[in-house]
Amino acid sequence: MAGVCDAAAPGEGGGGGGADGSERTGRGEAEQPGGGGLGPAPQHTETLGFYESDRRREKRRGRAELSLLRFLTAELTRGYFLEHNEAKYTERRERVYTCMRIPRELEKLMFFGIFLCLDAFLYVFTLLPLRVFLALFRLFTLPCYGLRDRRLLQPAQVCDILKGVILIICYFMMHYVDYSMMYHLIRGQSVIKLYIIYNMLEVADRLFSSFGQDILDALYWTATEPKERKRAHIGVIPHFFMAVLYVFLHAILIMVQATTLNVAFNSHNKSLLTIMMSNNFVEIKGSVFKKFEKNNLFQMSNSDIKERFTNYVLLLIVCLRNMEQFSWNPDHLWVLFPDVCMVIASEIAVDIVKHAFITKFNDITADVYSEYRASLAFDLVSSRQKNAYTDYSDSVARRMGFIPLPLAVLLIRVVTSSIKVQGILSYACVILFYFGLISLKILNSIVLLGKSCQYVKEAKMEEKLFNPPPASTPGKPSSKSQSKCKSSQGLSTEENLSASVTSQPVHQKENVIPLLVTSNSDQFLTTPDGDEKDITQENSELKHRSSKKDLLEIDRFTICGNRID
Repeated sequence: MAGVCDAAAPGEGGGGGGADGSERTGRGEAEQPGGGGLGPAPQHTETLGFYESDRRREKRRGRAELSLLRFLTAELTRGYFLEHNEAKYTERRERVYTCMRIPRELEKLMFFGIFLCLDAFLYVFTLLPLRVFLALFRLFTLPCYGLRDRRLLQPAQVCDILKGVILIICYFMMHYVDYSMMYHLIRGQSVIKLYIIYNMLEVADRLFSSFGQDILDALYWTATEPKERKRAHIGVIPHFFMAVLYVFLHAILIMVQATTLNVAFNSHNKSLLTIMMSNNFVEIKGSVFKKFEKNNLFQMSNSDIKERFTNYVLLLIVCLRNMEQFSWNPDHLWVLFPDVCMVIASEIAVDIVKHAFITKFNDITADVYSEYRASLAFDLVSSRQKNAYTDYSDSVARRMGFIPLPLAVLLIRVVTSSIKVQGILSYACVILFYFGLISLKILNSIVLLGKSCQYVKEAKMEEKLFNPPPASTPGKPSSKSQSKCKSSQGLSTEENLSASVTSQPVHQKENVIPLLVTSNSDQFLTTPDGDEKDITQENSELKHRSSKKDLLEIDRFTICGNRID
């Protein structure tokens, strides 16, 4: 402040003081860049020189300190903090835990699915002959009781008779195929050629399975379609011959697969068996590095279930043929046992590795397999309803691609050619074995039905279980029609669903809206429940009570419900 006052004092006397000060300031500014002002320039130069010399000294000191020992010390004592990226490492840990859970969850799904296939397979040998007998008995005794209905037989009985006739015709046609000649023909081929043939047979089996169920469904619908509708098909007889041809060709295809596997088992150096098992690991390369969604993984899981069950039946056929050649010597069974275990173990290992890496690369949790299991259980429980639109074995065939008729034809052909039944005691053993199969089928069905009800309850799919399938029209129906349908369903739910699930389904009238034959389990896996938001609270509570009531009605036939009466 004193400096400021001193500088302002000369200007107070007159205007010339201010002008002189400004002129001095201008001369000072003009003289400073020119070189006349020698005051501050040398001091600035000395400061820059001091900084440069200090920088040079630091560089020299740093170079002198650089050494191999110092580098090793820094590498050994260098630290970092993982918590700075906590989310990343937590995600990696969860992936490891998911891979560790995959074998357990996958095998639970496989175990449940294999018993589903076993139930559908045993149905062909046990309950289907009895159902065919009852249908024929009704057909022959119908004139005695009078024609009460326009239908001679129920649609399910017509389908049972068609299945039985196809099974018998294909069984007699298989007698013209020589298994021994096929075995020696395949055994004379080279190892590489047999490897190529086996791969081609696997591809052909999948193609046959995908198209075969469509052929059988077309036959069943053509034979049971109401007569009032306009004819839009080629006739029942052409469809029947197509179905017989398909089952026969598919049975021959599976026979060639079993024969190739039998040749691999009986080869001396086991090289063919090793190559065939290594073929399973090719699946890892073909599927792991692809993008998979939940639905795609579900299809792959169903295909793996079907493939594993088919391999078990093929191994059974191979053991039967080998035991026949060695006069049913029990010692030879222990010779085949290591190879059988090796094939099964390789199949399980490949499935575990494949599913573990697919879930890892596509960020899918292990809980998805419980959803898949609940979807399969949904199909089983749906087939037990009074208004079911398909048989359980057909729903398994559509879901997994497992068609039991060709495999059953081949197994009957192999068993009848390998085991000779002579004498009354042998026939008595056959009858006892048949009753044992029926008991196994009933027990398996009861346990599966109980587990299925449990899985449906855990997945909270009870409301979807008894909702009717969506309409077949591509456009969305109006809200008025939907409300009318929902109100009528709400009124008639107590009356229609209170009966037992074992009774015959009631034939619907022609004026009812045609329904698309789809499973609600697909909607459970793919689409959210957006349409259910429009339902009022009163109707939803009514449906919830009725669905729980009818699910308990189904559950009373099971062990898990403890309500068998």
